[in-house]
Amino acid sequence: MTSPLVLLEHRASAAIVTLNRPERSNALSEALLGELSSIGDTIQAMDDLRAVIITGAGSRAFCGGADLKERLLMSDDDVRRMLRRYRTDLSWIDACPVPVVAALNGSALGGGLELALLCDMRVAVPEARLGLPETSLGIIPGAGATQRLPRLIGEARAKEMILLGRRLTAAEALEFGLVNRVTASNVDVVSDVLDWLVPILQGAPLAAKAALLAIDAAADRPLGEGLEVELAAYETCLKSEDRREALRAFAEKRQPRFVGR
Repeated sequence: MTSPLVLLEHRASAAIVTLNRPERSNALSEALLGELSSIGDTIQAMDDLRAVIITGAGSRAFCGGADLKERLLMSDDDVRRMLRRYRTDLSWIDACPVPVVAALNGSALGGGLELALLCDMRVAVPEARLGLPETSLGIIPGAGATQRLPRLIGEARAKEMILLGRRLTAAEALEFGLVNRVTASNVDVVSDVLDWLVPILQGAPLAAKAALLAIDAAADRPLGEGLEVELAAYETCLKSEDRREALRAFAEKRQPRFVGR
């Protein structure tokens, strides 16, 4: 039997999703994309989930982007269909109600970086390289990078990366604001992310979801509408048992015990 192209593990209230094609730099083949979509369905049905971590197998690449060997055999219509699938099959990442973190165990190039851009935050090993080389192949990024990257790091730096095909080191990506954190050398990136996410994994899950919802509202709404979303999200926390537990814990000088209600 062939190994699954995407692995799913549940650890410390986090779902860990691993792209499992290390021999092909975890490239996004049609089959892998289909399995990643199915994993999304599974994750959305999970109870007690506080975060999702997406990483790659091996130490060389998080994801090398599109499977170019497969792409060589595609017609123009096949490619158009594949681009639409990036939106539909990966939409669960963008819409996930809990924080999603890309744990970049290696390089993230092309569609691999676009996959990481779908996540809320990114953590990279020092050896990782991040780039969008599509223009050198006669195309442009087609899975959202022309829209998400300028929103994240600014238009000037996004144009530099896309038009020049510039590849950033992990340290440069941290300076650009493209990644949130660079792990120490010889540290497992998933373990590092789990340690980094302790405030979320042990915190108030309703508050994390509400904050994420309010922040995401700022991306495509006028300020006034975003502020209304914030008030509605706060209302969810206001009525929660977790808020009352936090106040009791403060008065009793102890750590709160959040239950997500």
